[in-house]
Amino acid sequence: MTIKDWPEQLRPREKLLKKGAQSLSDAELLAIFLRTGVTGKSAVELATDLLKHFGGLRAILAANQSQFCKAKGLGEAKYTQLQAVLEMGNRHLGETLERSNPLESPETTKRFLQSKLRHYQKEVFACLFLDNQHRVIIFEELFFGTIDSASVHPREVVKRALHHNAAALIFCHNHPSGIAEPSASDRSITAKLTSALGLIDVRVLDHMIVGDAEIVSMAERGLL
Repeated sequence: MTIKDWPEQLRPREKLLKKGAQSLSDAELLAIFLRTGVTGKSAVELATDLLKHFGGLRAILAANQSQFCKAKGLGEAKYTQLQAVLEMGNRHLGETLERSNPLESPETTKRFLQSKLRHYQKEVFACLFLDNQHRVIIFEELFFGTIDSASVHPREVVKRALHHNAAALIFCHNHPSGIAEPSASDRSITAKLTSALGLIDVRVLDHMIVGDAEIVSMAERGLL
């Protein structure tokens, strides 16, 4: 039996149109993306198999080209489609954030930073440079490697802040371990950066740490 033979209320596309995308399971969302199944399996059954094979939806989205294309029912065409979809999502978040104040849209800010940093296998330190209305000027990845005083250089952050004529900053970096708890090194470098930027009247509004399933705000924790 194909999906077309299913009752209308169970078909993923019809369900999405009536109840919204949030009502669909991971397998149903993936089935809509796949469009068709393989011999003997519907798109939903194939999607279920792929989720088990990769270990979840996030793992499928993060798979490199070789890993993705080796899976049954996938290939280069699907890979390019997926990358296009992911990039459109990232650009949508970026454009939404650019039109708003990150402090007034914390969830959008967090989703944007997760989309930018969560996939990295090493630590990446980045900044959101903001104007005097706290609107986004630009997002930049600045340092790669372990976050400590030796690898994050306050003078370089100061130079970039001056270059962009920023009035405020939000720091962010990822924890490849998946645990978003601020470390002693995170607190130490945040204090050093805040002190350096204070000399040129640039405010540090937050330092957000991206984990596997969450993002922690040091400002919300009272650590700034």
